[in-house]
Amino acid sequence: MVRLMRTDSSHLDFRSLVALLDQDLAIRDGADHGFYAQFNQITNIQYCVVVYFDDQPVGCGAIKAFGEDSMEIKRMFVLPNYRGKSLAQQILIELEKWTLELGKTKTVLETGQKQPEAIALYYKSGYQRTPNYGQYIGIENSLCFEKQLS
Repeated sequence: MVRLMRTDSSHLDFRSLVALLDQDLAIRDGADHGFYAQFNQITNIQYCVVVYFDDQPVGCGAIKAFGEDSMEIKRMFVLPNYRGKSLAQQILIELEKWTLELGKTKTVLETGQKQPEAIALYYKSGYQRTPNYGQYIGIENSLCFEKQLS
């Protein structure tokens, strides 16, 4: 049984999953991890989603304000043993719905070249590559995406 819960960054299940995400990213990003970590703080994120599988927290994602008409997708993660069950896609869809409910029409995100699962998810979900934005301009490992929502 899959259940999605909307919450904020103070929720303990969200915080626990993000800690595991950060451990995974430290391995994938290696020496670059410190650069990315500074942009992934979860203090005061109002819009977070936790996915439960048989009442166990197994994945998460969040959105935060980004410009006048956009929300930035952050902290997407699913535990390795639960990948391949479309849970990340369900989290992404919920974050997109929430974005629309907040009156925004676009989502943007950054992921790393060393995260092929994430890249595949975003392409499969209708995201388009864009030039790197903000702090990711000129960062070779970063890939930025956006999606117009309707």
